[in-house]
Amino acid sequence: MNQYETVIGLEVHVELSTESKIFCGCSTKFGGSPNSNICPVCVGMPGAMPVLNKKVVEYALAAAIALDCKINKNIIFDRKNYFYPDLPKGFQISQFYLPIAENGKITINTENGVKIIGIREIHIEEDAGKLVHDTAGNRSFIDFNRAGIPLIEIVSKPDIRSAAEAVAYLEKLKMIMTYLGVSDCKMQEGSLRVDINLSVRKAGDNRLGTRTEIKNLNSFKAVFRAIESESKRQIELLKEGKEIIRETRRWDDSKNISIRMRTKEETQDYCYFIEPDLGPIEIFEDWIKEIKSSMPELRDEKIIRYQKEYKLSEYDARVLTSSKKIADLFEKTEDLCKMPKEVANWLMVEGMRVINEKGMDADELNVQPAGLSKLILMVEEGKINRTVAKEMFEKVFLENIDPEEYVKEHNLGLISDENMLRDLVQAVLDENPKSVSDYKSGKTKAFGFLVGQTMKAVKGQADPMLVNKILTELLNG
Repeated sequence: MNQYETVIGLEVHVELSTESKIFCGCSTKFGGSPNSNICPVCVGMPGAMPVLNKKVVEYALAAAIALDCKINKNIIFDRKNYFYPDLPKGFQISQFYLPIAENGKITINTENGVKIIGIREIHIEEDAGKLVHDTAGNRSFIDFNRAGIPLIEIVSKPDIRSAAEAVAYLEKLKMIMTYLGVSDCKMQEGSLRVDINLSVRKAGDNRLGTRTEIKNLNSFKAVFRAIESESKRQIELLKEGKEIIRETRRWDDSKNISIRMRTKEETQDYCYFIEPDLGPIEIFEDWIKEIKSSMPELRDEKIIRYQKEYKLSEYDARVLTSSKKIADLFEKTEDLCKMPKEVANWLMVEGMRVINEKGMDADELNVQPAGLSKLILMVEEGKINRTVAKEMFEKVFLENIDPEEYVKEHNLGLISDENMLRDLVQAVLDENPKSVSDYKSGKTKAFGFLVGQTMKAVKGQADPMLVNKILTELLNG
């Protein structure tokens, strides 16, 4: 039995997929040249007034509904005051006193079974800019393109007890957000960032220990490693009788250590007060109902439906819904060819093989269902065999080729003329008299060899069952 228990709460910053920023009309497009998407509002020029983007509130409401939160019918915005070079106004517009939602939950699967992780709150806020450090020149630059990007911060309760549970929670949260379409959650672009709040205590003690915060982790791997490392560090300090200091740390993934940045701020240090340039917002019940009615089907619902509607196993349903892009591709392709099990098999085997081999993210795919449906139908109708189809699959999957045109252009169709195939089989037998003799003397393995030689001769463009039939007839005739 472990002597110590780790207690974890996560603060997840989710960048919303709006076309414009939260309080101005500047573009939210990622990757623009530095300071190209800015205006007096998002860089905090004197006299510039914020105007709330309605879509931000709607996305936040969708997230709150999906996470089973209590939605506050009256919300306000607050100023969070701190001074950093990348915060142009000297404060961040956020929510403290009346956030948009509270008391939600996420259900995760753990090695010990199903577990519910509580959501303390969801609040809306704006992002800060980005510091770009030139270590060689010992200087830093500021890019304000990110300033004013709309975020929701999803704050969990301290219900997580391990790195594995934390990753399971984050994976489930990311899945929900991407299925909703409120965020692309691309961690490499900063669309989903994680702050870890962690403390340790003796097993059985209900009191919370002194927590530290590790800021801005941008991969699940880093989250896992940071939790493992920080938990170990704190336990070692306690065993040595040393004090754990309440502080903010940063994670160095290359060294697998956290590094102290500063002492942890208290709530009063931010001097919160109500944002005077934005009035209160009333969330009407009809608005909530409208958002709820327009929400897409989430993964858990799809898994159940796939088993009932398409007669798939739970395992198949989980694989196909592991990405919204794959799930959408499955449904659209199945709708065209009406063969759910075949579509599922091609996507789960060949599709996942291509994704893994190419190191791709499934959400990057741009496959046309029409092409994939044609490929599957051509196999089922006997126009091409599975060997040829597997070779073509990658081109259909990555290049969106038309399978029918490709087969015609490269003469890949099955040989349908039985007389022609019979002549080709006879030629193989004539070239392999020893194997023929071996077969007739009872060495059945020779038959498999002759099948292989025939398929090689026809470049795989023959129905194996027809080849077997003709071979049997000629060998026994």
